[in-house]
Amino acid sequence: MGAGGEARKAELATNLARVEERIERACDAAGRKREDVTLIVVTKTHPASDVRLLAELGVGDVAENRDQEAAPKAAACADAALRWHFVGQLQTNKARSVAGYADRVHSVDRVRLVAALSNAAARAEREIGCAVQVAFDAASGSVGERGGVAPDGVTDLAEAIGAAQGLRLDGVMTVAPLAGPLAGRPQEAFEQLREISTGLRTAHPAATMVSAGMSADLEEAVRAGATHVRVGSAVLGQRPPLR
Repeated sequence: MGAGGEARKAELATNLARVEERIERACDAAGRKREDVTLIVVTKTHPASDVRLLAELGVGDVAENRDQEAAPKAAACADAALRWHFVGQLQTNKARSVAGYADRVHSVDRVRLVAALSNAAARAEREIGCAVQVAFDAASGSVGERGGVAPDGVTDLAEAIGAAQGLRLDGVMTVAPLAGPLAGRPQEAFEQLREISTGLRTAHPAATMVSAGMSADLEEAVRAGATHVRVGSAVLGQRPPLR
């Protein structure tokens, strides 16, 4: 590793330590154990070399939101001990590619996508964990601005995932809404997600994942019971512009 690589590794280590401290403080404040919250580092727009450095620094979970970037990056890092999470809006025609590397898809928001992922998982002979993405800015029966099903559509979608070959219902996910009654109120959105999760677990006890919170609002997410936080810029720095 050259001097540039060593400097970048040191920078990532410093940033990781800061984020770790934030998570630990949030867990303490919420009376939760640190091991109950998984840090997922969102590596979108950053190079595979950064992903490798993260793995060397002990990161076990990384996320991407665009298949055209994620697929080659996952292939380049195939020998690293990493779990890959897909967190972006997913077109059905990308399901086969995503099923080749993703251990979990957090952004399942329609039955057609369940069917596409199920077919792809079966073909790849893999089991893929799925979370129902909940959109608190979506009207009943519709999809949110950044993906996600309205809260009243969660149960039916969860049933579809639970019944699908090759898929495992892991839980729920949300992104703090930018519109609607909960815009600018991430704490309330995350608390509502937790309530949805509690209801879901009566029928699906193993669906314990509550994926919520990013760099700006991870403390609110931990306070509201998130089991997984998705942090990008606080670890990797500002993203380079997409080319």
